[in-house]
Amino acid sequence: MNGHYRRHIRGFHGLLSLLLAAGLFAGAARASAEFTPHTAEYGIKISIVGGRLSTELKATDSGYTARHHVEPTGMSKILAHGDITEVSEFAVGDEGVYPMAYQTNDTIDKDDPRADIRFDWNTYQVSGTVNDEEFQFTLDRLRQDRVSIQYALMHDLQNNELSERYELFEADKLKTLNVRSVGTKQVKVPAGTFTVVGIQHQAENSSRVTTLWCAEELDYLPVVIEQHRKGKLRVRATLRRYTPST
Repeated sequence: MNGHYRRHIRGFHGLLSLLLAAGLFAGAARASAEFTPHTAEYGIKISIVGGRLSTELKATDSGYTARHHVEPTGMSKILAHGDITEVSEFAVGDEGVYPMAYQTNDTIDKDDPRADIRFDWNTYQVSGTVNDEEFQFTLDRLRQDRVSIQYALMHDLQNNELSERYELFEADKLKTLNVRSVGTKQVKVPAGTFTVVGIQHQAENSSRVTTLWCAEELDYLPVVIEQHRKGKLRVRATLRRYTPST
């Protein structure tokens, strides 16, 4: 059961689950209007076990910092010890969200990579450490980290610019996510009742499909996140609390 919990909670959070050179970001001055700084909390249900995802978005001089923290709750603490923390620094430019830095630390699964990554969009170089080993890589195009991808989707929904494909740099892996809209509906969650648009994404050659139900009134923040594998619902997260920062 412990391994079952770890696999699914990592998969869920990784898909969220899932950062400024002055001359490059000609449109960065509009970044403060793109997102509302806030804190949010989600309840996660994975089979019979539960967890909590806490997120915080802060505005900075160069853009934003987003912190996502996942931990087991209740009796699930017996099955899985530790937590997962991911932090992304990103800015908003002419092409959307640009990740600048990303860090992750997973104490639930000691085999998962610890990463500290920096992006240089003047040279399209990404460098840093994965499990304390240094690396440097040249990117072919704009790619997101595992946290900034959520805000890239939110940004593009706000601006009616949702793409069919998004590129992801996941520690030491490159992934392509295929994205499509699946309509609108009304949902009721502990944080309230919202009219939402469904955005579904799936990595190429993956059996996992993730659907984000995003509320326009919250800058298209997901209020429900569902992950299916081979057509079966594996993970569901619902928004419990949302608090704009002053």
